[in-house]
Amino acid sequence: MSHSSGQKFMTGAEIATQAAVDAGAEMMYGYPITPVTEVFTNWIKQGQKYLQTEDEIAAGFAVCGAAMAGQKAFTATSGPGHILMQDALSMAEGMRLPFVAIVAQRGGPSSGTVIYSQQEVTLACFGGNGEGLRLVYSPGTLAELYTLIRRAFNESWQYYFPAIVLTDGYTVKTRGLVDLENLKMENVVSAPLVVEGEIKHWPNIFTFEEELYSEVMKSKTDFDKITANIATAEEYQTDDAEILLIAHGIVGAATKVAVDQLRSAGKKVGLFRPITLRPLAAARLNNAVKKVKKIICIESSLGQLARIIKDELAPDIQVSFEYLQYPGLGIEIDEIVSRVSKF
Repeated sequence: MSHSSGQKFMTGAEIATQAAVDAGAEMMYGYPITPVTEVFTNWIKQGQKYLQTEDEIAAGFAVCGAAMAGQKAFTATSGPGHILMQDALSMAEGMRLPFVAIVAQRGGPSSGTVIYSQQEVTLACFGGNGEGLRLVYSPGTLAELYTLIRRAFNESWQYYFPAIVLTDGYTVKTRGLVDLENLKMENVVSAPLVVEGEIKHWPNIFTFEEELYSEVMKSKTDFDKITANIATAEEYQTDDAEILLIAHGIVGAATKVAVDQLRSAGKKVGLFRPITLRPLAAARLNNAVKKVKKIICIESSLGQLARIIKDELAPDIQVSFEYLQYPGLGIEIDEIVSRVSKF
């Protein structure tokens, strides 16, 4: 098979590591956990600076501290580690710190299975004790894994919200051809948030409820302002669609192939694939569903994506809502085609 000289045969973990290097990351803090350990080990093999912390709690707070000092740092985790990291992510959200985490979902609850699920959507988007003012990206392909990690670093450092690239073990362990040279982008420069000698009151605990309310609403206003710049989705064959399939990540990639097969069979089917789960491209979603007769939400969880979608649908939209849900299981193209063909 011929391919361009810029293409390389790489695993998702290798791509993730390279994306962090190309983003200008200086340091990785983390604790090994399947299925993202290879991101950590590949980073180390490249001779990059790292610290294996005693747990994911320490890794998360190390990223927070590094960000304050102006160091472009990141972490990678999964499942139970993602749960432990919520305290640090909540602090990053509250203090408006740039924070990048690569999260490869695994099945739960608890330690569950170790390779795949889409059951960490709610945790990534709304974990902790805040309001979910985070940037959450869901890559569907190896190339998109690279670009979204680059975007996570850039947009986290530009807008000062924590960023999570929410992937899975299938994606990080898959090996495929990618041309990273064609995916390069400029980096947002990091700078210290605390300057030596500066006296700065920068609380993450507030004495009065009114103070906290004011800070949260200020952050919400900022989040709403940047939504138009960040919210991204793929619409495929939606112009005349009567049935709209909604899926994200690797399931979204499978659904796109299923749409082609269903179209060949005469079904007017389209795909809406959110690329950012937070913030969601709500305006594009609501435009896409205006003329459809049915929505089918397809995901490897019991409705975590569906709840976000329903929350963002305009109140005047009345459409039949169906589900294809396999928590913790991969969803094959044939399964999607078979289910949709029944309608």
